[in-house]
Amino acid sequence: MQNKIKNIVIVGGGTAGWMTAAALSRAMGTQLYNITLVESEQIGTVGVGEATIPLIKFFNNMLGLDEDEFVRETKATFKLGIEFKDWKTHNHSYFHPFGNIGVNMKGVNFMHFWLRWRAQGGKLDFLAFNAESAAAEAKRFMRVGAQPGPKLLPDINYAYHFDATLYAAYLRRYAEQRGTQRIEGKIVNVTQHPDSGYIESLQLDNGQTVAGDLFIDCSGFKGLLIEEVYKTGYTDWSHWLPVNSAAAVPSENTGDLFPYTLTTAREEGWQWRIPLQHRTGNGYVYCDHYISDDEAASKLLNNLDGKPLAEPRTLKFTTGIRNKFWVKNCVAIGLSSGFLEPLESTSIHLIQRAIFQLLELFPKNEISDLLSNRFNHEMQTEYVETKDFLIAHYAVTEREDTPFWHYVKNMELPDSLKEKLEMFRLRGEVMADKDAFFNEVSWFSVLFGQGLRPEGYHPVADTLSEDELSTRLTKVRAGVQKRVEMMPSHSTYLRSGKLKASDLS
Repeated sequence: MQNKIKNIVIVGGGTAGWMTAAALSRAMGTQLYNITLVESEQIGTVGVGEATIPLIKFFNNMLGLDEDEFVRETKATFKLGIEFKDWKTHNHSYFHPFGNIGVNMKGVNFMHFWLRWRAQGGKLDFLAFNAESAAAEAKRFMRVGAQPGPKLLPDINYAYHFDATLYAAYLRRYAEQRGTQRIEGKIVNVTQHPDSGYIESLQLDNGQTVAGDLFIDCSGFKGLLIEEVYKTGYTDWSHWLPVNSAAAVPSENTGDLFPYTLTTAREEGWQWRIPLQHRTGNGYVYCDHYISDDEAASKLLNNLDGKPLAEPRTLKFTTGIRNKFWVKNCVAIGLSSGFLEPLESTSIHLIQRAIFQLLELFPKNEISDLLSNRFNHEMQTEYVETKDFLIAHYAVTEREDTPFWHYVKNMELPDSLKEKLEMFRLRGEVMADKDAFFNEVSWFSVLFGQGLRPEGYHPVADTLSEDELSTRLTKVRAGVQKRVEMMPSHSTYLRSGKLKASDLS
């Protein structure tokens, strides 16, 4: 079907809708394209996603956002990783950091050299060679400026905690300033071409008609276009990721703002704690087969560090993905395309990934099956790889103390994850794709942290003498310590107002 793409219609606001509108208005402009976003103030958004991963910086940089303004407008704090408490077993914790661990040597991941060193009696945890972990433990933070000459100290990789509602509002202002038109209204009917089945227009409850050439479904779990119009179907992954509910509540801040997300395993799931400048975000993610909604809300309130600022709000979801993300002239982005629980802060990244993929494959005159099939393949791969990483947090554990933990520890795993776990047991790596969402550092941090111990390591790690290996690890450790010692506390850094990257080197 020949169809000049000019009118782009985004259905739904929230984080997904306004991220999409902002990106399209920046990348495509509004001289050749008309970008319209339709949303209704009567329909609420989920708006609890407050934690991100470092790739969010690529999105913000693409938009040309001023980072200091972004931090102020969204009440953001900085995030160096995630602490997992009571996941392996009670009274045990580990950290999944951003950034590199050590320095790769001889073309081989640093972790192999650390495994050899550990086998020979080395005592320091591998996180001692990661600047983000050391800074998080000390509750310190500072952005690192350009380093002239040889790099003697590690960089600092970070993401953000922010108020998702404020972020959506911030991007709305950004998009509207660049020509995106917002229309208020609820969609009551969708008109399709009688032969092709392509969506032609939306009818709103106020009688207005919104025509378009390409429709982007950001309508949330409902999937107003991708599911209600095109009946794509949904692949349910809840047999692997059985949590299906979340009780969320904000609370007052207490003490210093720590630069990481805290996740604590509970009897029927896990609890998050996310510090923002103006409040702390809290939530209990659980499976309602094992606990009622009221009991979950009560358990959440009983485990807050500060005074609650509202009544708990309960969200329901089914982990999985649409069978297709792009059908005819409709592309699903955000919750309308699928949902993976918030354990590793993947929701906003999956929105970002879909936006970038759409921009890469954006049609000019024809919406070709080649483009949509490629989009569907890339996004399905992204979701499947992320799904396996999340499952590993539950399956690799020593806990069987409640029905929920007994189930996840003993459930049958997908073959793709089984292969990764066997590879890790063999020599401490999962052979993650170089472009994978979660790299070898992430897999090692989580699998080792959950208690899985490799039996060997890469043979190249044996090519260094014991003295040379010890000397190199000592230098790396010293660099990490020096980098962290130069940082102020995270709270001090936020309060200073001096958020511009310093000349720290």
